[in-house]
Amino acid sequence: MNPDECLKLLVVDDEEGMRLGMQRGLKQHTFIIPEFGTEVCYDITLAEDGETAIEILKETVFDLILLDYKLPGINGIDVLEFLQAEQPEATVIMVTAFASLEVAVSATKNGAYDFLAKPFSPRELRSVVSKASQHIMTIREARKLADKNRKIRFEFISILAHELKSPLAAVENYLNIMDQRISGDELATYDHAIKRSLSRLGGMRKMILDLLDLTRLESGHFQSHPEWVDLREVLEATFENMTTLSSEMDVKLDSQLKGDCKVFGVTAEVEILLNNFVSNAIKYNRKGGSVSVDVFSDNAGVFMEVKDTGIGMAPEEVSQLFGEFVRIRNDKTRNIPGSGLGLSIVKKIIRNLDGHVEVESTPDVGTIFKITLPFPVAEGTDAPKNRILL
Repeated sequence: MNPDECLKLLVVDDEEGMRLGMQRGLKQHTFIIPEFGTEVCYDITLAEDGETAIEILKETVFDLILLDYKLPGINGIDVLEFLQAEQPEATVIMVTAFASLEVAVSATKNGAYDFLAKPFSPRELRSVVSKASQHIMTIREARKLADKNRKIRFEFISILAHELKSPLAAVENYLNIMDQRISGDELATYDHAIKRSLSRLGGMRKMILDLLDLTRLESGHFQSHPEWVDLREVLEATFENMTTLSSEMDVKLDSQLKGDCKVFGVTAEVEILLNNFVSNAIKYNRKGGSVSVDVFSDNAGVFMEVKDTGIGMAPEEVSQLFGEFVRIRNDKTRNIPGSGLGLSIVKKIIRNLDGHVEVESTPDVGTIFKITLPFPVAEGTDAPKNRILL
């Protein structure tokens, strides 16, 4: 197995035997960091005094430095001060035969990471170097994560700005038309503009509410206490909330629940789950279509199927689902409103419940979402938060 990372290591010691001994002790040594699944090796350079070390450091950046405290001419503290000015991110281990509290305090004040007292065994050398290597790799991984988070945040803000820019521009345009009385002075002539503006504002309001739900889920701030939730009641409320939308779309709603369909979980999350699946099934349906929600269970868990007779999706479109701000864009979906956040919220809720979701879809035929929610514990016992049980 080839190492994943090779750290540049500088050994500075005026004793040739000590320099070569440290080189031998580390040359064939690799250090595995289980947290990151990374194997580290060392690219070793030797320097016999402080002057030589500084000349090398002017040309090359090192990750790790084993630095003798007592050197002829420029001593170890002088080299350490040079490093603080020129290579402050280098990790330095001071090596000295004069192990004392004063030496340790002086080296630490000047930026040394650790301290190794002579004489030391190869095992002690490798232990100190391994510890320093883990420190270096932890900092690197933290920076990678920070860079990744910055990139995600930038992309998120860019997409959000793009999604809000279009409806804001539309509302502004409609208001300018009304403000300038472009269509005359009769109020009725502006009914279409008013309705379109309200529709656009409703879409933005939905996006803001979805963002709040997403933020609460990501931060773990859904504070409601878990309780027994009757899926019949939640589904009835969901269908009632969707009455206007289903009437406008001429879509029939139907459900079939078998057994005592009670679940143990956070009521708000269960409501969000069903509302998102049912509303999507209606919006992406066709005139005269239908939506059916079937809920059943066995000894393994609760299963839900949300089936529609809508426009369906191609396989490459299905693969894009559940991402944030992801909306299927084609001629059939051009005029369908949505924030692109609903399914990403649903995915996080299902993940919180240790469940999973499968999608079957055929263009111009329809889509089926199959949700599986396992039983974490038996009914009648204390159930953990955010777990759904029959």
